[in-house]
Amino acid sequence: MNYPKGTIKELTFQSLELGEEMQLLVYLPANFSPLYKYSLLIAQDGKDYFQLGRIGRLADELLFERKIENLIMIGIPYKNVEDRRRKYHPEGDQNKQYIRFLAHELVPFIENEFPTYQIGTTRALIGDSLGATVSFLTALQYPHTFGKVLLQSPLVNEQVLERVRSCSEPQLLEVYHVVGNQETEVPTTDGKVSNFIEPNRELSKVMKDKPFSYFYEEFDGNHTWKYWQPDLRRALTMMF
Repeated sequence: MNYPKGTIKELTFQSLELGEEMQLLVYLPANFSPLYKYSLLIAQDGKDYFQLGRIGRLADELLFERKIENLIMIGIPYKNVEDRRRKYHPEGDQNKQYIRFLAHELVPFIENEFPTYQIGTTRALIGDSLGATVSFLTALQYPHTFGKVLLQSPLVNEQVLERVRSCSEPQLLEVYHVVGNQETEVPTTDGKVSNFIEPNRELSKVMKDKPFSYFYEEFDGNHTWKYWQPDLRRALTMMF
């Protein structure tokens, strides 16, 4: 079936936190009107979510069938593998600046441009792998700004676990978390191979000890878009 298609346009704006021009991909629904208000989903690995995840096409379908609420989606592409690691990895030299960029620069910029509800419970972050990690760390640091986070196979290390343990307002955060049960040998950007499934299981235990609104599932598969893409249908309908 052919659904009315939303539009995806490109914007750029200058980030003072990062000292560089940031490219944004903006999805507006087919029935977009400045008279409505919209929830907001911000995707790390933005180009991947639109191209490999086909998230725009999926949103067209779900919005037409009224399975999700009115939604604007922002994709933030990375420039290259090194740029991605610098911004997304907990030990990346731009990680703290990138997290501040999301909370202090991007949200005000988007909400000045588009009609959103401007409350944390209607703002969400999504990412896969390292993109999930930085999304999660951002939501943990700014739960009043981002009330929802969708994690597809995040890299989990001791820093991530510690941030969850020390989270003082878990009741503010709704978390969707999936990982593949075959993610035992995942090639990472530092040239190594990592076991993702065991640290993710540890994260789920730590999460369940606190009053997060929390969904966790292990899918039958590995660390690829072959599995993340079909999972997006449930992720969007559950969170929006």
